Amino acid sequence: MSQPRAHLVAVPDSWAQDVSLFCARNSHACPVLDICDVGAWHTPLAPGTDLRTGLARYRVWRDGEPVAEPEDVAALWDERLVAFLIGPRTCTDTELAAAGVPLRHREQGRGPALFVTNRSSRPAGRLNGPLVVTMRPVPAPLLPLARAAGRGTAGHGGGPVHAGDPGMLGIATLSRPDSGTPVRPQPGDVPVFWPSPLTLQAALRTARPPFALTDAPGHPLTTGPPPAPRPAA
Repeated sequence: MSQPRAHLVAVPDSWAQDVSLFCARNSHACPVLDICDVGAWHTPLAPGTDLRTGLARYRVWRDGEPVAEPEDVAALWDERLVAFLIGPRTCTDTELAAAGVPLRHREQGRGPALFVTNRSSRPAGRLNGPLVVTMRPVPAPLLPLARAAGRGTAGHGGGPVHAGDPGMLGIATLSRPDSGTPVRPQPGDVPVFWPSPLTLQAALRTARPPFALTDAPGHPLTTGPPPAPRPAA
């Protein structure tokens, strides 16, 4: 079984209260797993990991726009940054699979497609923006199981926000996601939409803080204890 993942968002301390309140008001999309002390780059979620160098790739934001994707941000990290670790949707996949719901995106060797919706997140301070969702096709008879997946799981956002007509979320076509690769449904499948932690990045893009660091797409933080050392040969 793969180790749990977490999304990194680091902002200047003058923006930390807004981010914290935004996540609290939109916890279904942005469940907070940890908030680091100002300037700190370690988290108990990943003992021994340096948040400045421990991710495979980062995204650097300036004035709400991504400007670079380095493999190391130690030179950019200063004592004013506050790091947030946000829960991903991988637990939904785990629970869907455990309930016997097929994961079409994994069958097709890809991640869930991402869509920006016409629904607004709850504003908090200077932060506001659209709700971002992931889509997973689910066989119609298994919709009750899909709706239950994730509910009652602390720190992971709960169940889906919509099932059925994507137009109700302002999504014109499922074949052109805003990010990721389209997932092909099978006959009898219904599109089901879960809130995505990238809702927070959409709010940062709208609010345009002067600086922020996040994980690059597809490169979240791997959490859990460090791997045990291999025995000597």
